[in-house]
Amino acid sequence: MSATTSGSGSAPCRFAHYFIICGIDNETGLEPDALAALYQWLEADRQGKDPAAVAAGENFDQSPLKRTFKSKVLAHYPENIECNPFDQDAVNMLCMPKGLSFRTQRDSRAPQYHSFIITREDGSRTYGFVHTFYEEVTSPQICSAMQALHQMHQAEHNTSAHNCPSSSSSSSSSSSSMDSLASSLEDVESPSSSHGNRRSCGCSREGYDSLRDTLYVSKAACLITPMPFMHACKRFLSQLHHAVTSNQPPPLPLESYIYNILFEVPLPPPGRSLKFHGVYEPILCQRPGVGELPLADFPLGEAFRLLGVENLVQLFTCVLLEMQILLYSQDYQRLMVVAEGITTLLFPFQWQHVYVPILPASLLHFLDAPVPYLMGLQSKEGTDRSKLELPQEANLCFVDIDNHCIELPEDFPQFPNKTEFIQELSEVLLSFGLSPDGGNTSPAPPATTQTSTLETELKSTSLSELDDDRRNGNLGGEALDVLELLQGNPTLERLQALAKRTGVKVARLEALVAGQKAIGEEGVGGRSPAEEEELRNAKLNVQLREVFAARFATMFADYESFVIQNSPDLESWLTNREQMHNFDKASFLSDQPEPYLPFLSHFIETQMFATFIDNKIISQWEEKETLLRVFDGRIEKARLYNVRAPSLRSSIYQKCTFLKESAQAIEQRLKKIDHTAIHPHLLNMKIGQGKYQQGFFPKLQADVLASGPTSNNRWSSRTCSTQRRVDRHRPQNEHFVLDNDLKEKYMQEARNLGKNLRQPKLSDLSPAVIAQTNWKFVEGLLKECKMKTKRMLVEKMGREAVELGHGEANITGLEENTLIASLCDLLERIWSHGLQVKQGKSALWSHLLHYQAREEKNELQTESPVPNVQEKRKPESSIGLPALRVSVIQDMRHIQSMGEIKTDVGRARAWIRLSLEKKLLSQHLKQLLSNQTLTKKLYKRYAFLRCEEEKEQFLFHLLSLNAVDYFCFTCVFTTIMIPYRAVIIPIKKLSNAMTTSNPWLCVSGELGDSGVRQITKNVLEMTFDCQNLGKLTTVQLGHDNSGLLAKWLVDCVMVRNEISGHTYKFPCGRWLGKGVDDGSLERVLIGELVVPCNDDDGGRTPPLQRSPSQIRRISITSLTARGNKPTTVQIQESIGEAVNNIIKHFHKPEKERGSLTVLMCGEGGLVWALEQFFYHGFRTARLFQKNVFLWDFYERAVAFMVNADYIGDIQETPEPLSLTCESLCRYVNAINNMPRSIGKDGKFQLLVCLGARDRLLPQWLPLLAECPVITRMYEENALLREKLTVSSLVAVLQTLHDFHITLETSLTKGFEL
Repeated sequence: MSATTSGSGSAPCRFAHYFIICGIDNETGLEPDALAALYQWLEADRQGKDPAAVAAGENFDQSPLKRTFKSKVLAHYPENIECNPFDQDAVNMLCMPKGLSFRTQRDSRAPQYHSFIITREDGSRTYGFVHTFYEEVTSPQICSAMQALHQMHQAEHNTSAHNCPSSSSSSSSSSSSMDSLASSLEDVESPSSSHGNRRSCGCSREGYDSLRDTLYVSKAACLITPMPFMHACKRFLSQLHHAVTSNQPPPLPLESYIYNILFEVPLPPPGRSLKFHGVYEPILCQRPGVGELPLADFPLGEAFRLLGVENLVQLFTCVLLEMQILLYSQDYQRLMVVAEGITTLLFPFQWQHVYVPILPASLLHFLDAPVPYLMGLQSKEGTDRSKLELPQEANLCFVDIDNHCIELPEDFPQFPNKTEFIQELSEVLLSFGLSPDGGNTSPAPPATTQTSTLETELKSTSLSELDDDRRNGNLGGEALDVLELLQGNPTLERLQALAKRTGVKVARLEALVAGQKAIGEEGVGGRSPAEEEELRNAKLNVQLREVFAARFATMFADYESFVIQNSPDLESWLTNREQMHNFDKASFLSDQPEPYLPFLSHFIETQMFATFIDNKIISQWEEKETLLRVFDGRIEKARLYNVRAPSLRSSIYQKCTFLKESAQAIEQRLKKIDHTAIHPHLLNMKIGQGKYQQGFFPKLQADVLASGPTSNNRWSSRTCSTQRRVDRHRPQNEHFVLDNDLKEKYMQEARNLGKNLRQPKLSDLSPAVIAQTNWKFVEGLLKECKMKTKRMLVEKMGREAVELGHGEANITGLEENTLIASLCDLLERIWSHGLQVKQGKSALWSHLLHYQAREEKNELQTESPVPNVQEKRKPESSIGLPALRVSVIQDMRHIQSMGEIKTDVGRARAWIRLSLEKKLLSQHLKQLLSNQTLTKKLYKRYAFLRCEEEKEQFLFHLLSLNAVDYFCFTCVFTTIMIPYRAVIIPIKKLSNAMTTSNPWLCVSGELGDSGVRQITKNVLEMTFDCQNLGKLTTVQLGHDNSGLLAKWLVDCVMVRNEISGHTYKFPCGRWLGKGVDDGSLERVLIGELVVPCNDDDGGRTPPLQRSPSQIRRISITSLTARGNKPTTVQIQESIGEAVNNIIKHFHKPEKERGSLTVLMCGEGGLVWALEQFFYHGFRTARLFQKNVFLWDFYERAVAFMVNADYIGDIQETPEPLSLTCESLCRYVNAINNMPRSIGKDGKFQLLVCLGARDRLLPQWLPLLAECPVITRMYEENALLREKLTVSSLVAVLQTLHDFHITLETSLTKGFEL
């Protein structure tokens, strides 16, 4: 069997996959860091310089001790593992992100510890743990090369200007955005050395002299593991390094310990603990059980200490909403601790996007990525945050770990129950002695890795554990057996001799032989301070994680009820995944407490939530994904305890109840060790190799570390056989016959839906690969734009979209607002891609400002508006309003005049919303990008906005949004002042366009009214400013009836929002004046939104309801014409439809209901339908040439009721009827006594509205039907005289009693009972 095969047979079951040594290659000598050269190439490209010219030659401005040199993987064992192929470039880059660094005896050389993570393209992760130390350089060639470099540096410095260049001037100017990011190219000194050794410039007098100085170079030892056992790896590597630097050689050759951890230490089984042995002392680790939270060994307490509870919860929320997260710290390990800690807390969700906790210099261009990412960037010591310019910041969460501060994006929804949540987390931290505010409240872990005890104590402990452990597979349990082993086994005899030589007493061994079990028990039960600290960290970790997990279990307790599972098998689901709706978002949101909605409406749109739901659906046919299985178990447990209590849905905060239980589980595992790995032992090594030399890591014997033991290793074989047994018993679906390769392809495609970019590959970083990466960005942005616009259209089109097969019509205003906010974020990311120079936090607004400056300059030069900038829309329906000037600049000025918006990001989003509402977004952006000179100046050649074909497709997708109406600007900026223009249009052909009276109007909308506005006599047009009225609903129009020409026949009123351009028409077609029509001096008109006549509009939506008055009068005055009479069936249907529309209105979420006035008083509304009912069979005889109105019938009926004889009859009837009669009389008399002159039709309208509001209409109808006046005013076949019809109508109207009807002030003004 080959080495590779034997080394990989049980690899998935092993604790560690690889051991690696990185450092300087004495054969190749000093090589400039290729990554530094690549960075210079990228920086030159960014600045528009010739990359080849800049990259040529070396940089002698900087001291060679401060430069970075190329490191190499000197050795790695084993050669390769099939399940985890060795990626040499990535490992080298992450083991030594700064490359090789050199020190002299004057510098601090304390060892450093950091970890890293490699995320493969399929999302799987491998963990690396690195111990970096300094080793003396023994190669004369390298010392000579360093001496020569220093001399050249000195010569360069002497010939340069007298003033010392700043340390940052070596690569580019301080204004460069990417220069400030190039921290990986500078060495970050430890605080102990920064004051004494760092100079303000590269011209330090303390250079390197090979005769007087000792040169040291960095070297790294690394373990690659499949699971994040951070503490165990840290202790192992620390002991390994201590063995190298110790005065005494280790008990066994280092190969024995490395071989042991690579091939003989297994992964702990789930729910079990494991002990294995380092060089000097045992190391413990444990793995959570099947129903527990997954393994997370990075210290969460440290993350909370660094940031504080509130900052960490805010960061957590940003990660959940898949924003761009940039961590910033001098310390690599801090970057890893915060990144791993925050992603651990996402349970049961998983981060689905770019994840690079330590960003090497070669990947700085990834900060330009227009996709969600979580990255860590090493900072320079003393770097000012204000000088750090990032490629894009509109959707960025910047976390300065070292300064304990966080910068959040705008429009940031808060995590539900944030205050109570923070309080619970604070209580957990306080119980462990940590301050919730963060900072150095507890001793920070030292930067250097120190051994916990003296060397002799370590050796003593090691051998005592070796001897006393009765559960390992090496020593027998009985004293006689142990004695036989010691006397008969040459290997153990050699171990005993080693123990004596290193000063360890043999009394412990003799005690074991003598049967003194107490000493053995003391050795097993007693824990070292380091182990106590690990136990404390583990308990704190799990308790903090339980608090987070409990929040999700509460918020998503009923998520399964809203999962849509409509596929017969996995194959059909996978093939149709992109077109399917997998989660009923609208129903889910309607089921949630109101305070949760701002956060949840954003969160359920994320990729991590979509993947979670996908995994849930896939679990029908396959074994449940681990996180999903644990989460579902938690929810099931909560249901058992709560017996499906309503509290699961309430917004009342529920504390986690698993804290003590989860901490005890870990403590029990670490108290009672379940498994002990085979002890390190002598290997079959060649004599003379690997000789111990203090301070130098030996060259290991590759042949003994190339492959593991044969399959008789009981731990690996046992674990693997268990795995095979699980695989054998995994349930198989007989109906599923999809080919495995095809299935894997579909699964990968399904899980990558919505992802613009997979994980960056670290092993190939050529310019061609970088260009390919940017092309993927472009493709991903275009795909995302297509998906977002399609989703917005489908959800907005509602029922029509359902008929076309696009899903369910269930969008709410909350979802719509979330989708539009998501579109704003997408546009910001598109405008941030490939920027030449970053200016301001919003790339889109910055581009608009550049455009505005150029166009205004052109206007000044030509002294007239530029033709292609200012465009006129066609007149609105060719009626009295002047055309509205439309341009990019005009809309920008509207936004700039809004004092409520303080930031560039806010202004950009407001401009997008306004353009979308005006159906000009695509047109405006096309106009903006038509200035190609400006675009080329602002963007690099690979930017999305300079890819012509993709840009055209992008604008086309945005153009499709013109098919629907949005009010995303009007309904969001509710407090701004808006100019309105109103025009009263009379019917001029009747020669009464002029009036001597003083007209006035009052405009009302969903957000309020304008108050009474006087109109200049005979001008008929006015402009006024008032606070945003929202969608306009009614206009009250009237006059004071003064002068000789007081009668006024008005056709309609037009009102336009001068910012959004929305124009509303309020039809009238009635007289206003005494002695004409119904004598009204004031009318309430219902508005309709005028559809623009532009040919560019992608589509239309049905208009709002309009005033029925004009149609109503026509039908009244021509009822003798048979063709115009509505039939009985039509009248009954219209009443039913009007009532149904009102009921539907109240079944919508409160924020989405729109105007009830339209449903009450508009065409097809309740008043209009009841008017048809009352006019059926109404006698049309004219008395003294005057029209008869319905209000005349009501007045006569009331007059008859107040007659003494009739009241006497009523009083003999049951009491409710008497009360009904009294209420009708009171309402009619109160309406007649109003100070307003609203006319007879207006009074009828008000009576119907009041009757519906106060639930009196069904009581009044029978009373009117029985009133004797009806015989004189209605024909026998009238609907009002049919008892069965009246009873049916009463039943229909009674269905409105379940709802609280609120009337607009414009309807009820002046009414008092």
